[in-house]
Amino acid sequence: MVTCEIYSVDKKEAWDQFVESSKSPLFFFKRNYVEYHADRFVDSSLMFYKDDALIAIFPASKHDEVLSSHGGLTYGGLLLSDKIRSEDVLAIVTSLAETSRVLGFKKIIYKAIPYVFYTHGAQEDLYSIVNLLNANIYRRDLSSVVYLNNRIKLSKGKRWLIARAKKLGLVVSGSTDWSSYHHLLSEVLKRHGASPVHSVAELEYLSKLFPENMQLKIIEKDGVLLAGAVLFKFKTTIHTQYLATSEEGKEAGALDYLIETCMEESKNEGYQYFSFGISTEDQGKSLNPGLIAQKENFGARGLVLDFYHIDL
Repeated sequence: MVTCEIYSVDKKEAWDQFVESSKSPLFFFKRNYVEYHADRFVDSSLMFYKDDALIAIFPASKHDEVLSSHGGLTYGGLLLSDKIRSEDVLAIVTSLAETSRVLGFKKIIYKAIPYVFYTHGAQEDLYSIVNLLNANIYRRDLSSVVYLNNRIKLSKGKRWLIARAKKLGLVVSGSTDWSSYHHLLSEVLKRHGASPVHSVAELEYLSKLFPENMQLKIIEKDGVLLAGAVLFKFKTTIHTQYLATSEEGKEAGALDYLIETCMEESKNEGYQYFSFGISTEDQGKSLNPGLIAQKENFGARGLVLDFYHIDL
């Protein structure tokens, strides 16, 4: 029989250990990451047990009468044990719905985890929520991913810019100067009416907590920052959380060379996928053609991010 418990602080160690061993071991599901912005979200995470063994967790937050895959995270859904069988997932999903009703929720928002972040097949949850809870996709974003072991060739324009950067003697290096990079990123996003999700303090804090998983790569020339990328490193996938370049860097092909270098390094380190994130706006309804073209010129192709609505 599957039972469900509400997460509490005394379960932090068990939660974090489970994340590491799950079929979707993304570091940002660990409690230190989930809780860095605890003041913005009411945590309502759940833990599922069978015969006293933890077999699944659901990182979640409360939004009035809606239980959502955690509002502070890009992906969500159930994290499942690598030993779990499909029948148990059916029971977990039934328990999720029953527990949510008891807690007074009327809806569940369920963010599916893209398959490139799995270490094993892990879509039993999607089968279960659709067939047991009549879940419906209400939002679908389009992301882009490069298969590092089967890459599509770079576009002619990208090859030219990368060659230009090499000719100029640009060099990619690691950095911990989050402040300078954040300033550059903010200037770039400001032109599009946006701002970084993370503050400088948050990036510094999280990078110290997860030094193996968060990396800042930059290109400088004569002490001036030309381009930078914040990389999130998972088991099978490298994800570009932020990318930015100055006007001078754009002319020099700095960001193009930086990205290509990061992809080559990722492949050499044994990663399978290089993820660029979404190129959609307005809750997924509008595709930004210029943004996705930049990613497709590196050989990236489509990966969907699905959001499900469950009416309880």
